[in-house]
This record gives sequence, structure tokens and C-alpha cells, in this order.
Amino acid sequence: MKPDPKREAIRWLTQAEEELKDAELLIKAKRFYLALYLCQQSAEKALKAYLYLMEEEPIFAHSISVLLKVASAIDKEFRTIATAKKLDAYYIPTRYPNGLPGDIPAHYYDDEEEAERALELSQKVLQLVKKKVTGETS
Repeated sequence: MKPDPKREAIRWLTQAEEELKDAELLIKAKRFYLALYLCQQSAEKALKAYLYLMEEEPIFAHSISVLLKVASAIDKEFRTIATAKKLDAYYIPTRYPNGLPGDIPAHYYDDEEEAERALELSQKVLQLVKKKVTGETS
């Protein structure tokens, strides 16, 4: 039996919100590589929440860019957050040493401003998706 689209969307959106909260905590703790990864994950799950709501499944993509293209084809307002595709840069190299030449994620990602920019991008995705899924604007 196929899950209820609204209920499934809310499940994914709730997880996205929790991961964004964790990213904020990790930035405060100066654990930037994990914060960056969670910003990407939060945006990915939020976009999937919207796509589940629109009954666009199965959704196998992990790329913010791909998910934004699918969402934008349904609703042009998603074009306003197109810069969130930059979060794709944090999907692999923030997790695996072989994603970075000669370094490890825990040492390579040491820029708080970069983490704050990623957080802001992810927040924009969440805000738009939350508006679409629940009607809330904050």
C-alpha cells in the first residue's frame, strides 16, 4: 500500500528540520565538515518531502541540483532557490577521505563562514518546502 503523500512529506520534512538543527549545533561546536554534510542532507530531504507531496516517486536522486530541477518543473517558485545546488559539493567530500586529495574532511573543512553560507542555503530550501507542504511561512 502506497503511503499517504501528505503524511510522507511531513515525515521527510520533519527529518530535514531535525538535521538542520543538528547542523546549527555542529557549527557552534566547530565541527564544520559534519555541519556541511547535514546542510546538504537537510535540503535533500526537504526537497524529497515536496516531491513526495506531489506524488513524484520513487526518488532515487541525492543531488540537490537534480531535485531542484524536478521540483522547478512542477512549481516555478523553486527556481528562486536555485543557488542551493551548491550544497551538492558537500555530499561526498565531507564524508570520505578519498573525496579529498591528501586530506581528511575533519581537517579540510575549517571555515565557519562556509558552514554559515551552507546553513543559509539549506534554510531557504526548508522555508520554501515548509510553505508548500504545510502552508507555514516561518
